[in-house]
Amino acid sequence: MTVTIPRPVVQRNGRRALRLLFKPRTTAVPTDLAVVVTRVALAWIFIYYGAGKLFAAFNGPGIHRTALYFDDVAHLHPGGFFAVVAGVIEFGGGVAVALGLGVRLAGIALFGDMVIAMITVTWATGIDSVTTPPGYQLNLALAVLALVVALLGGGRLSVDAVIARRLEADRTLPRP
Repeated sequence: MTVTIPRPVVQRNGRRALRLLFKPRTTAVPTDLAVVVTRVALAWIFIYYGAGKLFAAFNGPGIHRTALYFDDVAHLHPGGFFAVVAGVIEFGGGVAVALGLGVRLAGIALFGDMVIAMITVTWATGIDSVTTPPGYQLNLALAVLALVVALLGGGRLSVDAVIARRLEADRTLPRP
C-alpha cells in the first residue's frame, strides 16, 4: 500500500523548512546554547595556554621560559612582567568565561591579549601555519571569538545572569 502525500502539503512543509533555514533572527534558546558552547570552547583554550604559562601545566613553558620568550621573540620588556600578565589574563579570563562571571570584561581582556600576540609575534609570518613562529590564524580566530563573547555577554546560562536577576529583584522590592 502506498501513501500519496498531496503536493500542497509537501510544498508548504518545504517552504517552512526553507524559512527556518534562512530566518535572520534566532530565538533565545539557540542563542543561549551558542553562547555557552562558544564560552566553553574559548575558556578551555585560554585555560590551557594560561595554565601552561603560569604553572607549566600541560607541558607548557612555565613563567621562566615564557618570560625568556617574551624578552627574546616578542620584545616585551620586562619579559617576566608580561609573562605573568599574559598568564593571568589567559587563565583567569578563561575561568571567568567558563563560569560566565564578568564575561564582557574577560572577553575584552582576552581580545586584547590576542591582538598583542598578533602584533608582537605572529603578524610578520602572515596567515600561515607552516612557519615558526606560526601565522596569526589562531590568534585571529580566538580574538574574534573573545570579541563575540564580550559583545553578547554570558547569556542566560551564566553567573552574570544570576547576578543581574538578583539585582533586578532587589531593585523592584519596596523600600521600608
